[in-house]
Amino acid sequence: MSPPVTNAESSSQGTPSAHTQRTAIFLRSSRKIILTGSETEEEAKAAENVPIKLPKQITFDDVHTQRVHMKQKLAAGFRLLAKFGWDEGVAGHMTLRDPEYPDLFWVNAFGQYFGHIKASDLVLVDHSGAIVRGNRTVNKAAFVIHEAVHRARSDVICAVHTHSMYGKTFSTFGRKLLPISQDSCAFYNTHGVYDDFGGIVYDKEEGQRLVNAMGPTNKALILKNHGILTVGKTVDEAIWWFVCMERCCQSQLLAEAASPDGYKGLSLISDQVAEQTAKVLGDSLTGYAMFQPMYEMIIKEQPDCLE
Repeated sequence: MSPPVTNAESSSQGTPSAHTQRTAIFLRSSRKIILTGSETEEEAKAAENVPIKLPKQITFDDVHTQRVHMKQKLAAGFRLLAKFGWDEGVAGHMTLRDPEYPDLFWVNAFGQYFGHIKASDLVLVDHSGAIVRGNRTVNKAAFVIHEAVHRARSDVICAVHTHSMYGKTFSTFGRKLLPISQDSCAFYNTHGVYDDFGGIVYDKEEGQRLVNAMGPTNKALILKNHGILTVGKTVDEAIWWFVCMERCCQSQLLAEAASPDGYKGLSLISDQVAEQTAKVLGDSLTGYAMFQPMYEMIIKEQPDCLE
């Protein structure tokens, strides 16, 4: 089994990033104490000088290590989606742009259960739909949707789409999420709606229409009568946006069901506050950071996904 690339998204050296300064407490207190019964005076003094670990994204010295790490993250993401019950037969797919050959992307094999996927199972395809590496077939709908996204959006490293229960249920409204909670503000003015469902996506023209509906900068798309699609500049970010959006769909469905007036009876966060909140919760680094606890959890529970 390939060991996980050290998830060294932390360092005790350097100056905190602007994101860390905005979202975390990172200064060491000047107060001198001794935890009676837990430490000696010498241990207390030593504890006062332990450097604070500052979170940061992992960097790579070579493309091979980067590729291994990204594929492991994607495989772990499939395991997470299976754990959450968001797999559905042969439907659903995630793709990863190769770090060395940006016109190629890795995708799950056709019909493989999300809960069994390993990093070594991923299939590499090109933009014509031909298989470059791997010996299994690929879902044609997956190729059409994701090829269009990766071709049109050079900023997208990873794209995620499954037929999750609340995402596909909310999609029947054919409208955007409302800013009804702190979490939903992550998608404030950064997601679109594709309201022209034409059946299973097999032709490139519909793939292009999906991309047009998503827009040049949005992180997510609600596909009417179909489900949700999220993208990110990292595998981590894209998967987190999917998890977050699915839960926001669930939250709004529950809120509307409990409201006598449906969505019209919901108390909305003001545009100004929603926009301010989105700058923090909708930030790429936030999306990256939010995925890390789930990644650590799944590779401890199911370490074979790294193989």
